[in-house]
Amino acid sequence: MNKLVEIQNLSVAYDSKMVLEDASFSIYENDFIGVIGPNGGGKTTLLKAILGLIEISSGSISFHGEMEIRGSKIGYLPQVNKFDNRFPISVYDVILSGLVNQKNWKSGFLKKEKSKVDEIIHSLGIENIAHKPIGELSGGQMQRVFLGRAIVSEPKLLILDEPDTYVDNQFESELYKRLNELNKVMAILLVSHDVGTISTYVKSIACVNKELHYHPSNIISPEQLKSYNCPIQMITHGSVPHTVLETHHCEHKH
Repeated sequence: MNKLVEIQNLSVAYDSKMVLEDASFSIYENDFIGVIGPNGGGKTTLLKAILGLIEISSGSISFHGEMEIRGSKIGYLPQVNKFDNRFPISVYDVILSGLVNQKNWKSGFLKKEKSKVDEIIHSLGIENIAHKPIGELSGGQMQRVFLGRAIVSEPKLLILDEPDTYVDNQFESELYKRLNELNKVMAILLVSHDVGTISTYVKSIACVNKELHYHPSNIISPEQLKSYNCPIQMITHGSVPHTVLETHHCEHKH
């Protein structure tokens, strides 16, 4: 299996405060890696470093094969709640903008590229909102649109930052089924707070809490999570995936 990205001894600091320290792992073709950990533990920082959106303090990020030019073969689905929905752009143009890295704006878009956008819109079932302003959409609709933007260029690596936040249950179910299909042709790096759900779909897990611990399986024990300093107690598998927390004491009010 070919290596796409190699991360070695990566450290990132904000205002002299170390957020991510000495992280190392590699991403291969058709990997499906779930990234878990507490809020503020460095998950989003890791994604932004790979995408080249922030400056790293030390270490290296190397791209291999078709991905030698950073970003040319990476699709990115950010957290929807961080998007300014007042921006005057239509659904169609948002998805079309996913082809910008492959184009010179002055040359415009070819018929085949616009046909690709139509194909994505159809596959996502959003024909009825294709020409709506992005600001009029629900959370689930907006995630569908940004997923379309992320995959329209047929990337080798798809990066998603908590895509199941602020969306409806129907979209969440559709999303994971679609990711399973996309994983046949691209690697996926998925940050999620819903560990029970992603453990059903991902192939491996990276626990990020300032340090990064890579686990080459989607089955991980409570003892391993503790040793990784990852504050999630237990992942279970079954027809209804869920997370089980250790016994804790609290006061009950009557």
